[in-house]
Parts: sequence; C-alpha cells; structure tokens
Amino acid sequence: MTLNFFKRVASVVVIGMMTVALSGCLYPKDQLTQNKLPPKDAILTVQAVVDQYQKDTGLLPILNSTPETPLYEKYRIDFEKLQQMNYVSDIPATAYEKGGSYYYLIINEETDPTVKLMNLVLSQKVNDIQASVKAYSDAHQGKLPTGKSVYPDFTSINYDNLNLKEPVLQSVFTGQTLSTIMDAKGNVYLDYGIDITQALNKLDSGKKPDDKQDLRELLVEHSDLVPVKSPIYRLKNGEPQAMLK
Repeated sequence: MTLNFFKRVASVVVIGMMTVALSGCLYPKDQLTQNKLPPKDAILTVQAVVDQYQKDTGLLPILNSTPETPLYEKYRIDFEKLQQMNYVSDIPATAYEKGGSYYYLIINEETDPTVKLMNLVLSQKVNDIQASVKAYSDAHQGKLPTGKSVYPDFTSINYDNLNLKEPVLQSVFTGQTLSTIMDAKGNVYLDYGIDITQALNKLDSGKKPDDKQDLRELLVEHSDLVPVKSPIYRLKNGEPQAMLK
C-alpha cells in the first residue's frame, strides 16, 4: 500500500467526521435535547440520595419556593446543599445546575417523596410565548390575543395577532403535539387533555378517578417527567377539563 492510499483513507475519515459534526449543527439545540431523557440510573441515584438525606435529617433537600409556584415546579432539589453535606460527589450532567435540560424535582413531598424531571426546553418555549402575549397586551391597552374557547376558563391563542406561526410543542408523555391555551389574565399553559384522555382510557373501569382528583397524577404516575406549564385537570361530565383551581 502506498503513502497516497493512506492519505486518501485519512481524507475520507476526516470528511466523514466533519459531515457528522455539521449535521448536528443543522438542528437547534432544543430539538436535539427536548426529548433526550437522562439515564434511568441517574434518576434512581438521586432518589436514593434524597431518601438517605431525609432519613438522616428528617427534611427534604429542596430549594425555597413561594405559594404561587406551580405544583410541578415547586420542590426543586438543592444539589448545592447535597454536595456541601457530602451526599453527592457530582451533580447529574442532565441537571440544570450542570448546564443540562432538566430540573430535578420532588413530588408527593409529604407522603412519598419521589424524584421527577421537568423539561426546561419545553418550559422555555412556553415562556417565550408568554412574553409575546404580554408584549401584545401592553401594546393594545390590555387586550389579549384571544382565540376560540377551549374550556370554560381557557381559550386558544390567536397567533395571527402575535404575527407568529403556532409553535410545534411535543408532549413528553405521548409525543403528540400539544396546543397552547390561555386564561383570562393572559397566562399561557400547555393543554395536556389528549394525554390525560389516553391515560384514562388505559385504566380499568373500576379505577376511574372521581371528579375531585387532579388528573395530572395519571401522567406522572408512570413517567419520570412532570407536565410542564399545565393547569389542573378534573373530570367534568366524564371528560378531562382544564381548570384554574
């Protein structure tokens, strides 16, 4: 084999590597990471640490929140405290604190503290829509870009008024496209009605929830994720309905 042959092989390898690298650059970072879940062992490890911390201290390693903080954003894990007290040597790479795309949260904090994840890419997309709605309202004497009625307390958003194309927001539970909804104050949410309907259809007839249960529990029960930017859902005439309280 000649030297020229090896040079040609090396050139092919380099070009191939450049093609792979460039193909990654063709996609926005949020598209690459939106549905990339952390390894299951990372979640299980954090759960074990939280359990041990609570056993040792009688407390949960969570950051302070306010009464206004939404339920599925409320109890973020305080990794800095866990590091300072030598409960963890390193923070998971997928955590926000390490530049990752997830908040690590605790739900069922009083009865069965359980580690779940909040998708920050999806959350930020909703925040961007929220900013556009506020800018429109500020420029139109408080008027909102209201679309059609979706639930008694919510409407769709008229994206034509915002001069925006309606975004494609993918559910972390089913992969389906989620719609955005808005309350009378202009607060923007994701509508998980389709996801919840699917979860209800999988239940045995004898296990149907009552009309007081928050149906979002059906989504988190069999997932490591929480419903980002979601309203409360309860059964109304046998169908899931988004509610403000």
